[in-house]
Amino acid sequence: MLDQRTTAFVFPGQGSQFVGMGAALSTRYRVARQTFEDADGLLGFPLSRLCFEGPEEALNATVNAQPALYVAGIAAMRVVYDVLGEEFQPACVAGHSLGELTALTAAGALSFQEGLKLVRRRGEVMRDAGEHSPGGMAALLGVELAEAEALCADARAKTGGVLVVANDNCPGQVVIAGDEATLMAAMAAAKRAVRLPVSIASHSPLMNRAQAEFARALAETHFYEPVIPIIGNTQARSLQTADEVRSELHAQLTSPVRWTDSIRTMIGMGITTFIELGSKNVLTGLIKRIDRDMTSYVVDSPEGVAALEAL
Repeated sequence: MLDQRTTAFVFPGQGSQFVGMGAALSTRYRVARQTFEDADGLLGFPLSRLCFEGPEEALNATVNAQPALYVAGIAAMRVVYDVLGEEFQPACVAGHSLGELTALTAAGALSFQEGLKLVRRRGEVMRDAGEHSPGGMAALLGVELAEAEALCADARAKTGGVLVVANDNCPGQVVIAGDEATLMAAMAAAKRAVRLPVSIASHSPLMNRAQAEFARALAETHFYEPVIPIIGNTQARSLQTADEVRSELHAQLTSPVRWTDSIRTMIGMGITTFIELGSKNVLTGLIKRIDRDMTSYVVDSPEGVAALEAL
């Protein structure tokens, strides 16, 4: 049986989407199906069809991928509560980048309706910023944070451009983001670099335009004090108030995701089990590289739900 005192929910970010996401859960569980139907009504277009059937190119577009992951994460969470009982409550939650908004809804700091509206707007302003200030991202493999920061500094010195650490995902995997020329300079100097299939430089100064636009949406959104501890991306600590939540989401667009530190913070709180909710198992892989002693489960299918029920 899961011990809620040592269990955390985590929610993935952009890149975990895939055609078919949420389909099996929606077929098997009414609460998942209803979540997608509610999202379709709130958005005014069939997001569910895009998730279940594609096309892949449309699903991968930032403006669609972000709400898709948000809805899939909430649908999976509601299924878990449906089968484990509403009395089950994780000790804390966290989300990677976009997943932080899903986690905020899980923590009670943001309603599903307001969260979906905010996520959609986030995708729009990030898309627009990418068109205005094009850039890209790459994963540096086999390097630690300090080495990645040094590579970025060297590349900036060569080009005079923008390049920063965007995600400290786990030991040996750091994602960098910046303008094309500076990104290419760093990749050429790196031992092993993998270009990510995105045309925006998330969590970098190239998102300043998006940050300014997103601030208006944040000001219009009602946040609540979290009822479940949520560990924020930018400082890897618990967000306690509605004001802290709003400040975190504003800073997050141009600040690095400190995922390694966030997981270690949760482990320090006594977490030994992580449940990844929504789509794929990317976070599960990162958590294993941060601490191999952690137990993880992925809930993006009926089989994942069955694994939890069997505990």
